[in-house]
Amino acid sequence: MSIPVELSDLAATMARYRFAYLLTGTDQGAPHAIAVTPTLDGSTLVVQGVGRRTGKNLQARAEVALVWPPLETADYSLIVDGSASVAGAQVRIVPTRAVLHRPAPASEPQPQGSCTSDCVELKL
Repeated sequence: MSIPVELSDLAATMARYRFAYLLTGTDQGAPHAIAVTPTLDGSTLVVQGVGRRTGKNLQARAEVALVWPPLETADYSLIVDGSASVAGAQVRIVPTRAVLHRPAPASEPQPQGSCTSDCVELKL
């Protein structure tokens, strides 16, 4: 299921969450997660004060994901993919894709081979 949401609605969507996890990739290909509170500056997400490991990961690989966990079990997580750049202690992320995601309720039968999640894609 997809419902288009303009980038101008991303700030309002983000406001429903307390914090996000910034996911970067290590040299070994493992994910590295830190808790952050991104803000939206025009069409760019801004994160202040990342550590050495996150900065090193971003210098080598600009592709990142941000995951805002749901407040309640039945709520959606907000997932934003993007391309990041580092300027000092500030990370600027240009979103490329955003989706609201949660597991499908167990009571709803899923057709064989179909997705078992309930997703709403945000158009950027």
